Amino acid sequence: MRHLGFILLTAALGASVLASAAHGLQKVPLGLPPVPVPADNVLTHDKVVLGKRLFMDKRFSGDGTISCSTCHIPEKAFADGLPLAVGIKGKKGTRNSPTVINAAHYKEQFWDGRASSLEEQARGPFLNPVEHGLKDFSPIIETIRKDKEYPGLFKKAFGIGPEKITIDHVVKAIASFERTVIAGDSPFDRYMYGGQKDAMSGAAVRGLEIFRTKARCQDCHRIEQTNAVFTDNKYHNLGVGFSVIEPELFDIVEKVKKARASGQKLDDALLSSKKMSELGRFAVTMEVEDIGRFKTPTLRNVAVTGPYMHDGSIETLEEVIELYDQGGEDNPMLDSGIRPLRLTEQEKADLLEFLKALTSPGYESKK
Repeated sequence: MRHLGFILLTAALGASVLASAAHGLQKVPLGLPPVPVPADNVLTHDKVVLGKRLFMDKRFSGDGTISCSTCHIPEKAFADGLPLAVGIKGKKGTRNSPTVINAAHYKEQFWDGRASSLEEQARGPFLNPVEHGLKDFSPIIETIRKDKEYPGLFKKAFGIGPEKITIDHVVKAIASFERTVIAGDSPFDRYMYGGQKDAMSGAAVRGLEIFRTKARCQDCHRIEQTNAVFTDNKYHNLGVGFSVIEPELFDIVEKVKKARASGQKLDDALLSSKKMSELGRFAVTMEVEDIGRFKTPTLRNVAVTGPYMHDGSIETLEEVIELYDQGGEDNPMLDSGIRPLRLTEQEKADLLEFLKALTSPGYESKK
């Protein structure tokens, strides 16, 4: 019989699943590997409960209107359905809000990988002028200490009193919650890993074959023998958005270098300047080959988490398939593996059906 705490927590989180080998609560969804958990932030029931509340709290923003869940809405499969994220006072960012579902399986966070962990990622938006708009973390800590329930929740989660609470505890709790926002057990998983050969339609089965062969999707969106996270955790240039920076590429690169040298926060620069944002991974590594490269996103629940690409510029999966079929958007930094596929209309239709078969239970109608 499963641990009662696990049952109660699973009910509280809906489609999310708590994963914690350390506390005997692990339930790994079909098709996924165990969630990696850092040694300095062991996953516990109390941290997850606290983290969920922090994730939903709008008081941690400059005008009390923005929470983590503003851009990562549970009812919208932890995305927001918008091309670009919208933060404090209606300010638009420069990038699309990716789903939090299965983000725990990324080695790095954000489209450009500038955060090395979920904890580091959770910290950034609070101080960004386009997102939560805080000048420092003190309003968060002050709100928590004055709240009727938070001190008790932090005591349970970390064994500390109100005076010892820091932003490190806050982001550790949020990251713990996010590590429970995982989903597998899709029709694909039941077909591929569950031995249920009627779990996918004939069209989706044909689409899987196209995905793995002619379309070469699997080169970056990996499917392994026992599980599939559908990402290589690498960065690639598909040409999307490159036309914005190509005419001024040298000048934009120099501006980023100067901004970095002057100590300007990378988050601020990227979310306030579309042109700087389009440099992608380069803004993190300063390596020329990374210009215009963005992280390979997971394809799980992709049918309900559009719009697509780092800039939200592609509305539908049909358009995404067309982009790959034509070989991306030509530019001097285009990945060598991106080239025309010459798929037939039937192959495109089958590929689309396969992508729809990656939707996990509970998220089918979230878009």
